[in-house]
Amino acid sequence: MPERLNAEKAGLHAIPLFLCLACTLLLTGAAAFVAHAQEPDQNAAARMMDDLMWGRGNIGGPFDLVDHTGKKRTDADFRGKLLLVYFGYTYCPDICPADLLQISLALDQLGMAGDEVQPLFISVDPERDTTTVLAQYVSSFHPRLIGLTGTPEKIRTVANSYKAYYAKYTPPNGGVYLIDHTGFTYLMDRAGKYLGFFPPGTSADRMVEIIRPYLASH
Repeated sequence: MPERLNAEKAGLHAIPLFLCLACTLLLTGAAAFVAHAQEPDQNAAARMMDDLMWGRGNIGGPFDLVDHTGKKRTDADFRGKLLLVYFGYTYCPDICPADLLQISLALDQLGMAGDEVQPLFISVDPERDTTTVLAQYVSSFHPRLIGLTGTPEKIRTVANSYKAYYAKYTPPNGGVYLIDHTGFTYLMDRAGKYLGFFPPGTSADRMVEIIRPYLASH
């Protein structure tokens, strides 16, 4: 707690603001994700969310993926812009489209200033989310939303660097598999450094409120 208070006094207010809103969602969500997880380590979700909430270790890092047009993309391509990074998948029935809609609305509310913010949608379902599928999906939200995919190994690496949990879940009665995943939107600065996160369900108005000071300080 003292470290967070010192950070706030230093002007690094974004993380505490997000955390105040996120604590209940994090703790509630951890139980649900662990219950469905099919990975050997079923405590992974709880550990990752706990690390994210308390800022343990580095968050974010380099990546080497492919965008929805088939173009190779790395984190260096987006230097000079604020990033909104979201991990999800196109078959997601609820939280992904809801959060991507709010991200899109936030960009529209920012107007021309929104050109300085780059939204990224990183698929945690590379098996189904081909570049063609991603292209159709991101076009449903915002013209500047970039979809990213890659090999399962590369997706796992970048997700781990952001402490973003996901695991395949097949219903007991069979059928189409789902992906259990955390639903945070990560805010990164113009140099690719972590600023904070928006919890699932954050409104466009709230995003704009947090993002505007970072745009003004450039």
